[in-house]
Amino acid sequence: MSFTHLDAAGHARMVDVTEKVPTVRSATARGFVRCAPEVVAALRDGSVPKGDVLAVARIAGISAAKRTPDLLPLAHVIGVHGAVLDLSVGDAGVEVEATVRTADRTGVEMEALTAVSVAALAIVDMVKALDKATSIESVRIVRKTGGKSGDWIRPE
Repeated sequence: MSFTHLDAAGHARMVDVTEKVPTVRSATARGFVRCAPEVVAALRDGSVPKGDVLAVARIAGISAAKRTPDLLPLAHVIGVHGAVLDLSVGDAGVEVEATVRTADRTGVEMEALTAVSVAALAIVDMVKALDKATSIESVRIVRKTGGKSGDWIRPE
């Protein structure tokens, strides 16, 4: 078996995508930030002492998508041509969804996962004084389009 991120000697390497033709690709990831009922109430009425949690999380997630290669050493530097963060406050916490798009040589799954993860971290940072037990759960890719492997949707 061969691994794409290892050379013949077993050393880490970045996969060479030079010869690949850029195509339109997208990926959507989701995650969940579980919060105490009092945090959910504060999120809903805008009374979190640190400010607008969802606005900060949205910007943090978009910024993170663009910085993915800085965090993941073998990720390619690609053009993040679109990034949308949707956050929804429910009874048990915040559902975070990121969709990232590009027209490049490799996919944006890692960018979408990074966006969700950092947005979730921003939420935790903003509410941790209210609930130290706030947790991040179930960060995963739910759909991708484009590229050699085509479209994929996570079976739910």
